[in-house]
Amino acid sequence: MLDVTLIGCGAIGRTLLQRLAGHAGVRITHVVVTDSHVDDVQRTLGDAVRVVCDVPADARLVIECAGHEALTAHVLPALARGVECAVLSVGALSAPGLAEQLADAAARGRTQVHLLAGAIGGVDAIAAARLAGLERVTYTGRKPPAGWRGTAAEAVVDLDALAAPAVILEASAREAARLYPKNANVAATVSLAGLGLDATRVRLIADPTVRDNIHEIEVEGAFGRMQVTMCGRPLPDNPKTSALTVLSALRFLDNRTSAMTI
Repeated sequence: MLDVTLIGCGAIGRTLLQRLAGHAGVRITHVVVTDSHVDDVQRTLGDAVRVVCDVPADARLVIECAGHEALTAHVLPALARGVECAVLSVGALSAPGLAEQLADAAARGRTQVHLLAGAIGGVDAIAAARLAGLERVTYTGRKPPAGWRGTAAEAVVDLDALAAPAVILEASAREAARLYPKNANVAATVSLAGLGLDATRVRLIADPTVRDNIHEIEVEGAFGRMQVTMCGRPLPDNPKTSALTVLSALRFLDNRTSAMTI
């Protein structure tokens, strides 16, 4: 049985808990939340999981799904003391130096930090193609207006009155992840697998004609050319997050306990 500590109990964390209930090889033993929410979350989750405000000293594997602050407050120190960590909030790595800090902490702790693919596919192919040299990586993210509510897009377009697709941002992956941290994890993941945050171009679109979150990637390099289009349905509890994000974490955990992995 693989014991896992989960950082965060938002829409992603709650769905992970539900999907892992009764799993034959994986169990979440602890959930890390801010100190002010420990009691409320504990009452909600019951006695099957212990809710705490810090990663336990004896943790073996951590799954993070809580955002930038969790990376600095919990993931960095856990890595430094040798705890293996998997990160879903990859967009947070747009902060200058944070990716290097994570790698350094993992090296000092003689462990690894895994950046999970989340809502996008083809990351393995991009990372492989990078070894021979990449020339261009572009990402286009298209979501219904509801997926952009509560973000910087509200200052760019009237989401409620939108009748046609509208480009809300054209920039580098670093800028996209900074301005849309809860929407642009995919852009950051694609860039970190390929040309990096500053060389990867991103286009974000609010589109009232679609219902799903649509991700488009174009990659060119010595390997040839690749185009990937994915239409991902959002989590029912959070239209800003693709359901595949949760499945990406589940796949990672399944690979840790299965006799054969792919």
